[in-house]
Amino acid sequence: MSVNTPFPALWQRIAGSLARQGMSQLLGARLLRAEPGCVELVLPYSDKVTQQQGGFHGGATGMLADIAGGYAALTLAPDGLEVTTVEYKINFLAAFREGELRATGTVVRAGKRVTVAAVEVLHVDAQGRSSPCALMQQTLTTVPASG
Repeated sequence: MSVNTPFPALWQRIAGSLARQGMSQLLGARLLRAEPGCVELVLPYSDKVTQQQGGFHGGATGMLADIAGGYAALTLAPDGLEVTTVEYKINFLAAFREGELRATGTVVRAGKRVTVAAVEVLHVDAQGRSSPCALMQQTLTTVPASG
């Protein structure tokens, strides 16, 4: 896939990792942006991401936020290291159906072992209007890269 980005190696690192995530692939999450300290993902509405009332499931929203924050942290991790979530706290601001969710993860502070990220999740409707959906704060740690 040819992508116009000022950070092609970073894009490849994040896109390659995302492609290995079974849940992301199952639910249809896609990478929109990868820059040092910032990653944006999108999750389209489908019957795979709904709760019983037909809206986006909080678990799908939380998954998207977790991945966006995690990949934002990974953009600053040295080669040979990956990151894993230690904890996160998410506030759901409103429920939505249809359209898509866009999660933007931003590193607040990157340390040698602990990184803190913030994630904003927006709902984007068919007309392109966006509305706040969720906010998350996340703590991550570095781990050795797996094979």
